[in-house]
Amino acid sequence: MHAACLAASAQEPAACDLTSRVRLLDHRGPDDLQTACLPGGICFGFARLAIIDRAGSAQPLTYPASGPQAGRWTLVYNGELYNYRELREELGREHGAVFATDGDAEVFAAVLNFWGPEGLHRLRGMFAYAAWDSHEKVLHAGRDPFGIKPLYYQVTSGGVWLASEGKALPGTDDRLDIEALSYYLTMQYVPEPYTLDMSVRRLGAGSRLVWRPGAQMEVIRYNRPAFRPQPGLALEQATRRIRDALRDSVRAHLVADVPVGAFLSSGIDSAAVVAFAREHHSDLTVFSAGFDISGYSEIELAEQTARHLGVRLVPTVVTEQDVLRELPRIIWHLDDPVADPALVPLYFLARNASRQVKVVLSGEGADELFAGYRIYREPFALAPVRRLPPYLQSGLRRLSAAMPEGVRGKSYLNRATTPIEARYYGNARIFDDEQKAALIGHLGLPASHRALTAAAYAEAADLDDATTMQYVDLQTWLPGDILTKADRMTMAHSLELRVPFLDQHVFAAAACLPPELKLPPGRAVTKYALRQALRHVVPPFVVDRPKLGFPTPTAHWLRGELGEWTREIFDSSGAGELLNLDYARRLLAAHRRRDADHARRLWTLLTFCLWHAVFVENRFGESIPPRSQESLHLPTH
Repeated sequence: MHAACLAASAQEPAACDLTSRVRLLDHRGPDDLQTACLPGGICFGFARLAIIDRAGSAQPLTYPASGPQAGRWTLVYNGELYNYRELREELGREHGAVFATDGDAEVFAAVLNFWGPEGLHRLRGMFAYAAWDSHEKVLHAGRDPFGIKPLYYQVTSGGVWLASEGKALPGTDDRLDIEALSYYLTMQYVPEPYTLDMSVRRLGAGSRLVWRPGAQMEVIRYNRPAFRPQPGLALEQATRRIRDALRDSVRAHLVADVPVGAFLSSGIDSAAVVAFAREHHSDLTVFSAGFDISGYSEIELAEQTARHLGVRLVPTVVTEQDVLRELPRIIWHLDDPVADPALVPLYFLARNASRQVKVVLSGEGADELFAGYRIYREPFALAPVRRLPPYLQSGLRRLSAAMPEGVRGKSYLNRATTPIEARYYGNARIFDDEQKAALIGHLGLPASHRALTAAAYAEAADLDDATTMQYVDLQTWLPGDILTKADRMTMAHSLELRVPFLDQHVFAAAACLPPELKLPPGRAVTKYALRQALRHVVPPFVVDRPKLGFPTPTAHWLRGELGEWTREIFDSSGAGELLNLDYARRLLAAHRRRDADHARRLWTLLTFCLWHAVFVENRFGESIPPRSQESLHLPTH
């Protein structure tokens, strides 16, 4: 229903700048812009994308609308509650709650009013919110359990600022977070709670905060989705749970007073979402993306699926020229750099879809919940060595160290003799510690990924290795990369993206799966139980098709015109005080000579240099939204 929020709780002159800050987010909500300042300097602003109760439910919203406690709560809320009608009925029945609107924002406020923070566990949906309790003089804010919707915060001398995107915050610190930069160079994204601005942080998934004027802010993790495998669970029972839960989730995610579509790739996840949505919308329109380079397009495969399911597909073809023209704008929308090339086709896909619908369903989250990444099979491949006594593993590790680079088996022995918490930190492994030392060693000792993932490994101590890897990704990769790019690239075009796999009931069906139902031994297949559950739902040619995930021809582009532009960016970048750009140029030269494939590393460096150019150097002004240019403020170093 709502696609942007900014709340400032401050007793300082900057509060009067609220309207201009909310305008920085009008791509998230172009349908309405409202602000409100309460006694004591508590100010709220909201840019609305109207999806449900379009004529009502303006924000900031006050609750209750009447009665002895009238106006106790002031709320801004970004997201959707898919069970708001059920909650509305329950609140009315149990507490006599009365509602002045037909939307879900007022239901959210009523949940806080009658149930308090414990009511968050009853919410089915995606959300980031900020709510001021005028009776208790307390600001409450929080995010949904999976981190689908973002929430940034900044503590200042006068109070605390909150926003859906960091660009709307004051951002007055002049220090770049070197630890966050180090994580970025390893993982291709800046992990939560970090940003590159030392003064700005992101509230973690499933977390809420409490702030009282004059007191220290408190952050509380209220929901932590956990895997609980059930040994011996029968495949038939598991697949029935999965199918029923996903079908119901898709049904719930279709609630809207505006046109709804879906993204469709070549894989099973999006095909399942489309198939279930088609049961309720016979005229469903779906959207897919590809490239004008052979071997890098899923459009033909998606068209095959669309014909089988009886839906209309709208294709988007992305060219190298499109990327050259739009990449600075894409970086601006990200706030912090995310070097996942898949966000490029997603940006253009969302732009095309937004011309016909205001809401799309997508398949994000399926791989993390049901073990869809091939890397999750690694523990089975390493098992023969992992089962050896420690002294034999030590000997094999010494043998691996003595083997020349490139010799077959060296990498296998090295990984097999390395504990999982040291070798796995997510799907992306861009620069290792030695390479980071060459890039940023002059800035100090680079941060280790183990510091970031230690808590997740401790929480997953009783799980098998493959499920542990899923849990690490659920805590880091999913909110930091997958959901960040999904939110930013769709909101860039005022398009609301919904993710039916990231639903509490679907997660419950996934969390109980034992490893053999996700990754059966001796079979080169991923998310086995999910595939079996959908065998008669999606087209048969989709069931066992390997994941492609909008493959992007970055390696090809970097040997063409984009490579020339990348060299110019490196040569002119002001990021030379942070990165060793001579090292970057050597990587680019080797890639262009075809001595090696450095595409992922080069894309990571290019993305950071563009981020620096946009946010620090204030370059590419013609490529970013005009109202935003004068307000950009991020640290230099």
